[in-house]
Amino acid sequence: MSSVIKINAITVPGEMGDEVARRFGERAGAVDGMDGFEGFELLRPTDDRETWLVITRWRDDEAFAAWTQSAQFRDGHRAALATGEQAPAPLPISAELWSYAVEVSREGA
Repeated sequence: MSSVIKINAITVPGEMGDEVARRFGERAGAVDGMDGFEGFELLRPTDDRETWLVITRWRDDEAFAAWTQSAQFRDGHRAALATGEQAPAPLPISAELWSYAVEVSREGA
């Protein structure tokens, strides 16, 4: 069975790009220990588009579903910071989840 790809296409206003990258960077690694997790990438557009792609690779749909129901997921997506500091304001972004199965894959040399 091949991997399952989950792509969260998020619309990010141009001036918010660096903040989005920073916040994702701060949460990097929260998903690493999840059973079935295979990889993560945050892609910033290199043209004038405002759609960023958050790409995760999973063993199967069940592993992804378990992640979305986990404490790590909730903690990473909640408004309050664990340190008790003032939480950052929510970003003015919208998102759409896309799901794909890998049919053909090839790694470069």
